Amino acid sequence: MSVILGVDPGLTRCGFGLLKDNKPLNFGVFTTTPDMPAIDRVGTIATQLEELVSTYKPTLIALERVFAQANLKSVMGVAQISGALMAIAYRHQIPLEFFTPSEVKLAVTGSGRADKAQVGMMVAKTLNLQEIPKPADVADALAVALCASKRARGQGTKAQQKWVAAAKTANTRLG
Repeated sequence: MSVILGVDPGLTRCGFGLLKDNKPLNFGVFTTTPDMPAIDRVGTIATQLEELVSTYKPTLIALERVFAQANLKSVMGVAQISGALMAIAYRHQIPLEFFTPSEVKLAVTGSGRADKAQVGMMVAKTLNLQEIPKPADVADALAVALCASKRARGQGTKAQQKWVAAAKTANTRLG
């Protein structure tokens, strides 16, 4: 019985999705407002993520890798929440893996260039949800968890595990 916590990190909206044996267990979004001091924003979301980890005891935490966009403030917020989640994973001794946005899209839709609408639709279809989870951060977090269920080390069949290990080794060598 594996429980995977997928997170789409963000300082304004932090989506989360918990899957148990590839079925939705809990999902939603934590929010803060830009007028809050940064320490309160990070602390609030970190506390909520820690509560999820303590309650559901995931066996793996999957996180969308920071994507460097033109908006430096956005990237900083993603990095701050990612760091807080890494500390939580460390404290609870839970493996944590990062996935690029294109890895997530490929795992969920079959195309690394899928748009948000396609990802949301496939998440809803794959998890037998009545509608696409909203906001998009929630669908993205569930997509990260689905990706981890297929591509994370120690997940999937033996053949899938070998393929993932080889792909991650190749990616490491490529930079």
